[in-house]
Amino acid sequence: MKKILVSGGAGFIGSHLCTRLIKEGHHVVCLDNLFTGSKANIAHLLKHPCFDFVEHDVEIPYHAYGIDEIYNLACPASPIHYQYDAIKTIRTSVIGAINMLTLALENDAKILQASTSEVYGDPIIHPQVESYWGNVNPVGFRSCYDEGKRCAETLFMDYHRQKKVRIKIIRIFNTYGPRMLPNDGRVVSNFVVQALNNKDITIYGEGNQSRSFQYINDLIEGMVKMMNTADDFIGPVNIGNPNEFTILELAEKIIRLADSKSKLVFKPLPHDDPKQRQPDITLAKGKLDWQPTVELEEGLKHMIEYFKNNHACC
Repeated sequence: MKKILVSGGAGFIGSHLCTRLIKEGHHVVCLDNLFTGSKANIAHLLKHPCFDFVEHDVEIPYHAYGIDEIYNLACPASPIHYQYDAIKTIRTSVIGAINMLTLALENDAKILQASTSEVYGDPIIHPQVESYWGNVNPVGFRSCYDEGKRCAETLFMDYHRQKKVRIKIIRIFNTYGPRMLPNDGRVVSNFVVQALNNKDITIYGEGNQSRSFQYINDLIEGMVKMMNTADDFIGPVNIGNPNEFTILELAEKIIRLADSKSKLVFKPLPHDDPKQRQPDITLAKGKLDWQPTVELEEGLKHMIEYFKNNHACC
């Protein structure tokens, strides 16, 4: 049994990760300030003898002992939430990373940084490979998140080089699934909620911008496999589904699967919205023996069923 700390553990991704780690027989410490996370996401774990929930903000140093591994997920990840308090977002990414790296150093623990495909910005290389440095606007509305995550990657590398901390870096591409918030502003949850309520589905631009959508179970599998690699492999590694769809195609699929009467309405593109986003997962296939297994239609069916059963608005 390992003692594993998950910062942001009550969030969408974190709660699924905590569940997986508990099922594997580990002792899990879930750290979350509940800004976008929720105790409802981890309600099924709260009475488990090997699960500890600690309400804590990673901007504040946290000290614990006997920690073997740390997954650093703490940071709002949807545009609505990370732009709500941009300064808080970048402080969470940067100061939070320093505090979690310090904890890893104190415990000689291995630590994984949940970075993001947003580090590539609006890419001019397609699909995106890990060696690509990105095309990010450092002064835009999204930069608190994009540059915060880029800086966190820098911190991880410097702690590894200077202080020999054992690190792992993954770059997460668009992920969806149960426990997403209905009002988080992400495209899949937005469309599902609108479709289930037979409301107009909002398309930005002409809907020709493309995304690659991975189901949450595939992401969790990739995260665990990355953590379990040898210490000399640190990444960064893209974790995403390379199957690419336009936003218009996504909307049409959701309308059909939800048996919805929704109509499509078109609005101007938001600031710095990437035109294309698709991971090259060659490295993940080779180093992790990982690739996604859940196709979009299958995942969307699970997502639609979850929203039907868990949100009164639907």
